[in-house]
Amino acid sequence: MNAVEWMDKALEKAEESLKKGEVPVGCLFLYENKIIATGSNTVNETRNATRHAELNCIDDVLVFCQKNNYNYKEVFKNIDVVVTVEPCIMCAAALHQLQIRSIIYGCANDRFGGCKSVYEVSKVYESKINVVGNVKGEEAMQLLKDFYKGTNPNAPEAKKGRKKKVDNK
Repeated sequence: MNAVEWMDKALEKAEESLKKGEVPVGCLFLYENKIIATGSNTVNETRNATRHAELNCIDDVLVFCQKNNYNYKEVFKNIDVVVTVEPCIMCAAALHQLQIRSIIYGCANDRFGGCKSVYEVSKVYESKINVVGNVKGEEAMQLLKDFYKGTNPNAPEAKKGRKKKVDNK
């Protein structure tokens, strides 16, 4: 499969996430050109702000390695990550720390992006991870727009459905 076909699978995970009321991010971890972990955000479900799709996949890879008696450090060095939205700074740092092989993402993350949109985490780690963005980016962005049209069920009452004030001086 190629990057576009893998991204289609990640977008399916993001759509599932959207249906569950989560920020629609889908993620795949590929090892030897096979999916060994899939993830989506579970922040609202778990009420844990760190449960991003990438971190959920990392947990699954550790289980995969334990079950198969693989050295997780070696496995991570050969993992390609396909994720619908540019990893946030936290997730990008985790991926660089694990020395994964590559990151392919859909749309940019203009608020929290750790590959280049807000901050380039690779400069801290001086890593050589191959990063490719804007693979089916419009589709990924549309899922985010669909989510933000709705209401976050875990937002405080004062913030639900609140319209921003515009200062027209």
